[in-house]
Amino acid sequence: MLHLRLIVPVDLRDPVLGCLDDCVGVTHVVLLPDAAVRPAGDVVLCDVARESADEVLAALRGTGLPERGAIDVQEIGLTLSAAADEAERLAPGEGADALVWEAVSEITHEESTLTGVYLAFLAVATMLAACGAVLDSAILVVGAMAVGPEFGPLAGLCVALVQRRARPALRSLNALVTGFAVAMASTVLFTLVMDALGLFTREEFDAVRPNTSFIWQPDATSFVVAFLAGIAGLLSLTSAKAGMMVGVAISVTTVPAAANAAVALGYGDFRQFWGSSLQLLLNLAGIVLAGLLTLLVQQGAWERIRRRARRVRRPRTAG
Repeated sequence: MLHLRLIVPVDLRDPVLGCLDDCVGVTHVVLLPDAAVRPAGDVVLCDVARESADEVLAALRGTGLPERGAIDVQEIGLTLSAAADEAERLAPGEGADALVWEAVSEITHEESTLTGVYLAFLAVATMLAACGAVLDSAILVVGAMAVGPEFGPLAGLCVALVQRRARPALRSLNALVTGFAVAMASTVLFTLVMDALGLFTREEFDAVRPNTSFIWQPDATSFVVAFLAGIAGLLSLTSAKAGMMVGVAISVTTVPAAANAAVALGYGDFRQFWGSSLQLLLNLAGIVLAGLLTLLVQQGAWERIRRRARRVRRPRTAG
């Protein structure tokens, strides 16, 4: 269940309450007249089955409430209520499978914005992966995967493309391109400093590295891994049962490739540079393609469930 807190101008009270009455899956509706001060208006509280959340939020948007009042949405951990159970029973589909576009868009907007913290995390992750590549350490590579934040812009790009929204798509692309450019440039400088200190050597980088050589030797498996990682990542974003920390599976084919390309560029090893760059591009393409297909399949399946539910609820007329 989701909990909604609405700040409703007085003249929108009836349209908002009408929306809540018309939508299935809504329960525990509470009206607090004139309780809001800024902006002024009523406060309306209600609980909504996750399966109905997208429809309810779209209906509330249609009243103009976001522009003149407010809509706050929170997850409910536990609800002991027969009315809530009945609301979930009447709502179409399963809550874990529900695609709540408002929530997905909000998460990806926050995660795909180019900020100083995002650049710092991506640069540090790439430097960690560089250490793992030179030292052939799988542990360091996994550590870099856990730090990498690039799944946010990748998911944001997928969501924006499915919703056909140009500005969020450009924002996500900017975060990806600028982020990897800054991270790789920082890692080239980091490589030169480490080499000057004697902590990195060209011999180590050129040696046989059984644990990390796959990074700069892309093949068909690389694309398959990226594709599967993209599916897992988008499902973690849209599902109520999964979290955002599937980033490790995403970073396995992005941050290490960017790091190896940066180290190779620092040493002038263009063979490894081009191989790592191809690995990076292949995996970014695989993740985005998988994300798009996952969202489209979810969107289509959920629309069919809603249409079927509407036909069931539609009153029968006399023959």
